[in-house]
Amino acid sequence: MSDRLILLPGWGLGTDALEPLVAALQQLVEPVQVQIEPLPTPDAAGLAGWLDALDACLPDGAWLGGWSLGGMLAAELAARRGERCPGLLTLASNPCFVARDDWPDAMPAETFEAFLTACEADPKTLLKRFASLCAQGAADPRGLSRRLAVAEPASTQTLVESLHVLAELDTRAALQAFAGPQLHLFAGSDSLVPVGAVSALRKLVPKAEIGVVERASHGFMLEDPDRVVGAIGAFVHE
Repeated sequence: MSDRLILLPGWGLGTDALEPLVAALQQLVEPVQVQIEPLPTPDAAGLAGWLDALDACLPDGAWLGGWSLGGMLAAELAARRGERCPGLLTLASNPCFVARDDWPDAMPAETFEAFLTACEADPKTLLKRFASLCAQGAADPRGLSRRLAVAEPASTQTLVESLHVLAELDTRAALQAFAGPQLHLFAGSDSLVPVGAVSALRKLVPKAEIGVVERASHGFMLEDPDRVVGAIGAFVHE
């Protein structure tokens, strides 16, 4: 089985948040070959366009994974590729980021709409707030927030379209359809993904391997990458 892993970043903060995790994976006794792929540009309009763009540029035969929004996109692409994807890895990725009647363990729709409105009005301020939310629950939330907030801001158009894609995504059918191995890691003190989503996901895909990093934030892969690389490395090589 391939040990090549392609990671997709989360919303708004670029690829830098995944770099410490990549460095740690490359230092394992059995290194994992990792490539970070930026999210599509607004030219690929809507969720279907994003998935088409990613499918066209990413090589076959590689594990697919990502953080938050990136993990959700990876799940959809893994289901689309089927046997062309040897495995799936997600980090702090809720199958539905925005709550639905049949998936309540997610961000309330009213909260998300307010978030979208704030992004359209003042994206720079909103990104700082988002970095703080990602860091809530960390051992050093201020320090982690500062590290997350240094990302080069995307255009307002890109940020807003990304939020529309995030709201549209519902990866439950994709997770159930993908027959390859799955590893889903969550943070125990995540302020953006309710802990109830973990137990709901276990019922949804009982064959998947699901773990929780306790006393960690939504940005746990940047906060302390060494806490997660062992699980990732063992699962990919297994």
